[in-house]
Amino acid sequence: MIALRAATPDDAAAIAAIYAPHVLAGTVSFETDAPDARAMRTRMAASAGLFPWIVATNGDPTGGVLGYAYATRFSERDAYRWVVETSIYVADVAQRQGVGRLLYEALVDTLRAQGFAQAIGRIALPNNQSIALHESVGFRRAGVFRQIGYKHGQWIDVGYWQCSLAEPQTPPAAPRRFADTGVVRD
Repeated sequence: MIALRAATPDDAAAIAAIYAPHVLAGTVSFETDAPDARAMRTRMAASAGLFPWIVATNGDPTGGVLGYAYATRFSERDAYRWVVETSIYVADVAQRQGVGRLLYEALVDTLRAQGFAQAIGRIALPNNQSIALHESVGFRRAGVFRQIGYKHGQWIDVGYWQCSLAEPQTPPAAPRRFADTGVVRD
């Protein structure tokens, strides 16, 4: 049984291990050096309790992390504070088991409960599996930047997908902290 929960610093090594192959051998991440557990703990701490980091496990208290999803600031500019950028990674052993969809649904539900207005997903193209996942949870194609990243000897296009989380309010209320809402599943 797959269980979802807020990530903790103790999950950093498992998160780094899931992410590393995407950095080292793939093009879905534009990083070129895989972050270690310490770097992941630093990234998680940088969310300052506002942005969610969610993990999927096999439900066993001693079981491993199968995947993770998180949100970060879309932009440092203050007017964007109601917009987040989302990311999701699933371990190879958990591919095509519904882990990604469960994680992403929980992330979107959590962001809605927190009061964010929009979520943005960046997808290195082509990537039909990621596009299908994003669209299955409510993201719609917003645009493409052509040949914007260079990795592993090739230029890569990046598509932007956008998910409306709430009707814009004027003035908008400040988003609630993830530390206060926890993981939400509607």
